[in-house]
Amino acid sequence: MAALARAELTLLGRTKATLFAALFVPIVMPFSLSSTTDQMDLESAGLSTGSVILPSSIGFSLLFAVYSSLVTVYAARREELVLKRLRTGELRDTEILAGAALPSVAIALVQCVALTAACVALLDVGAPPAPHLAVLGLLLGLVMWPPLAAVTAGFSRSVEGAQVATMPLLMVSLLASGTFFPLELMPDGLARVCELLPLTPVITLIRGGWTGDLSAADAAGAIAVAVAWTVLAVFAVRRWFRWEPRR
Repeated sequence: MAALARAELTLLGRTKATLFAALFVPIVMPFSLSSTTDQMDLESAGLSTGSVILPSSIGFSLLFAVYSSLVTVYAARREELVLKRLRTGELRDTEILAGAALPSVAIALVQCVALTAACVALLDVGAPPAPHLAVLGLLLGLVMWPPLAAVTAGFSRSVEGAQVATMPLLMVSLLASGTFFPLELMPDGLARVCELLPLTPVITLIRGGWTGDLSAADAAGAIAVAVAWTVLAVFAVRRWFRWEPRR
């Protein structure tokens, strides 16, 4: 798996468009969000600019550095018969997919640490009252999004189609998972529906870790949603992932 991860990192460095989306888009997105938060009534919801931008920045990293880039990686390696050849060796299917995902996950982890440090320094969010919730939210996100990317790649007929296939989940996650618009400012009925989206529990746990006002019941509910999406994604990968080119 380590050798596969090194090879995948080399290939990722040669794919400029994917590398740009993974490295720079998550860094640019928080700047566009900062102007939007100025128009929100955050104080009525007990939020601050920092408590909104920090978890959203981590969400952007998971969406673009992990999910979007991995969908392209899986689709490209499948069409190039790389995955099919790897299956003839000693690696198991899970190890093949995990090894290919390691560079993107590592990039996202470094990004999240850097973005967190930048938000703490520039937005004066301070130390998190419940750091274990923030760490748990990040770890759940890093585990959940690679299999979701594999599921999406399994339904993509080409590398070009893979980018289109990511758009529905990307747009829904950006608009309804508490990234651009916190759930605390949504109507209660809409917020309850949005809580079931895959990115929402990650944002909820990270934001709760920094605000310290997330109850044990809400934290348990967010963890349950994240675990459910992970289990569902792993099942879907085992059931529908395509290892050979789709003609």
